[in-house]
Amino acid sequence: MEIQPIRKPINATIEVPGSKSYTNRALLVAAMARGTSTLTGALFSDDTRYMSASLRKLGVKIDADEKQARFDIHGNGGDIPVSSADLYIGNSGTTSRSLTAYVSLGHGKFIIDGDEPMRHGRPIADLLDALRQIGVSARTQFENGHLPVIIEADGLEGGKTQLDISKSSQFLTALLLIAPYAKNGMEIEVLGSRTMPYIDITRSVMTAFGVQVISEDYKFFRIEGGQQYQPRVYNIEPDASNASYFFAAAALTGGRVTVQHLNLDSAQGDLQFIHILEQMGCQTNVSNTGITVTGPRCQLKGVDVDMRTISDTALTLAAIAPFADSKVTIRNIEHTRWQETDRIHAMVTELRKLGVPVVEHQDGLEISPASITPAAIDTYEDHRVAMAFSLVGLKANGIRIKDPECVNKTFPDYFEVLEQLYA
Repeated sequence: MEIQPIRKPINATIEVPGSKSYTNRALLVAAMARGTSTLTGALFSDDTRYMSASLRKLGVKIDADEKQARFDIHGNGGDIPVSSADLYIGNSGTTSRSLTAYVSLGHGKFIIDGDEPMRHGRPIADLLDALRQIGVSARTQFENGHLPVIIEADGLEGGKTQLDISKSSQFLTALLLIAPYAKNGMEIEVLGSRTMPYIDITRSVMTAFGVQVISEDYKFFRIEGGQQYQPRVYNIEPDASNASYFFAAAALTGGRVTVQHLNLDSAQGDLQFIHILEQMGCQTNVSNTGITVTGPRCQLKGVDVDMRTISDTALTLAAIAPFADSKVTIRNIEHTRWQETDRIHAMVTELRKLGVPVVEHQDGLEISPASITPAAIDTYEDHRVAMAFSLVGLKANGIRIKDPECVNKTFPDYFEVLEQLYA
């Protein structure tokens, strides 16, 4: 797909779909409640379809209405009524990690498998180690720390465990979500350095469904056993990571974009991306109806930023960095090397293809201003690579996105929504 440049400042009001992080967590929590829960504003994408399809295979009745962005989940109270299942999760890290923990509540043999990036790139060994410490028979089929995973479950006793989250906070999310249904609750000692915005999302969903999580400075978590998620109607807020592309489009064109229904009270850390845009010369306005970013009349300013807590937006910043007036430095995102692809290497490779001078570090990169060379962008089956680098095409000729369908992972209508900027 070739992206056409926009020759004047844009002025648009945009709606982005519901958060993948909230939707997948809420689907699983609602499945563990006893009774019917309704999710409104939910995301329908590859990741949420893998989660809902897997839950159905595990005996959860789910009614879906994509046009209304609604799921009705008839929860089983933490019970898993089937004794075996082969679950295929595509390239969804949230789904694979959460379901690996969830099936440990059951009685029987469960296999979780996925696409090639999950089988070779995205780790799961640290989560399995934590599960084994509390009595779960958990292993990888090829003993390589990646999918397929085999869980032979006989209920979950719970108790104390240690968990290394340096490669992914999703491991901690997986344990927290199932902990109320462990017979003895769960005490989790957290090892390794990792930021916690996504854990705030997890705790937010758990609290909304009636479960209390006790934490000591994010280094220790205790969840009392015997708690039950309560069924409810739950509204999914828009995805802040996906909003970042439209805020960045305003920054690039010196225009104005409002993303509706977002506010800074959200637990989504990626909303902090707007503060980086402020450092680059943008103006932001937060109202009851959404967040507006207005780009500068002159060139964007270079920045040096630690993006550890908002690393999903690092790709967004990398894509607009060549248009700044000085170097842009992105730091402290080494953990993104173990996501859908090695995102640091992907950023460096594609920026150099565009003629941009880049210095690669183990935990980040430095991007210098440049005139853009036309190129076809490889997306590495990574939705965020495709969406971020499409922004380059708003300013430069000849930018083509290979495999644009990979955005189906979290934002199937991304390119249709992007078209609204041309109106």
